[in-house]
Amino acid sequence: MSTPNTNITEKKYKKLSVQVSLNGLSFCCFDTLNNTITSFREVHFDTFHKGIKIEDLFSNAFSDYPELNDSYDDILIIHSNNLSTFVPAPLFDENFMGSYLQYNTKVFETDFFAFDEISNYQINSVYIPYVNMNNFFIDKFGTFDYKHANSILVQKLLDASKNIDDKKMTVHFNSDHFEVVVIQNQKLVFFNSFDYQTPEDFIYYVLFTAEQLQLNPEHFPLELAGNIDSENDYFKIAYKYIRNVSLIDVEDLRWNNYFSEAENRNHFILFNS
Repeated sequence: MSTPNTNITEKKYKKLSVQVSLNGLSFCCFDTLNNTITSFREVHFDTFHKGIKIEDLFSNAFSDYPELNDSYDDILIIHSNNLSTFVPAPLFDENFMGSYLQYNTKVFETDFFAFDEISNYQINSVYIPYVNMNNFFIDKFGTFDYKHANSILVQKLLDASKNIDDKKMTVHFNSDHFEVVVIQNQKLVFFNSFDYQTPEDFIYYVLFTAEQLQLNPEHFPLELAGNIDSENDYFKIAYKYIRNVSLIDVEDLRWNNYFSEAENRNHFILFNS
């Protein structure tokens, strides 16, 4: 969707990534010449439930954070919701995207569907983007690319799994849902999103998934990403039932920014965009 600027004298060597959800947005600015993150902000929409239009909340963010109004060579909007699934490329037909989603979410005839090709892995991410948010960004930026958050997450996990023959389960926490991804040597074995409210909800879905895939809790590795740390109740309950639990390793990611380990883990998708 973006139009590249090929005139080197006009290049800014700056990229903006904005991750959007109904609960808020986060964004970071990249120095593409040095491959570093120069700034990062997180905005929570605490008043969303009061009936304020989402477009007005985004307008307020643009007023509060001048970085959003700068000029960039590339702009990426990342849609974060649980309205997505993955389809093997040989089975994918762009004319039937809604049919792939109907098994794990309620689909309406008026929904707009999009897909991301997961390069090198012969799978496509099919999802429902926030159309009203895209329209807002069209007014602001003109042209931009957009992806689903899970496209970035799964591609990064696939890249990291090269030559690792054991199945690994990764759980990525969002505020009201989490993704379970199981990967084995650059092959996507399992993906699904689950709503949760308590640690018991979380461990139920993890153990159920493990059972269905015949993964022994004494043996398979579980790594946790997103808004999670070792003192969190969700980490503790995972450690109670699964022997090999760890937080996702973000040391390589930290080479391109000055943010903490917790911030890199919490914004793993945004910082990898």
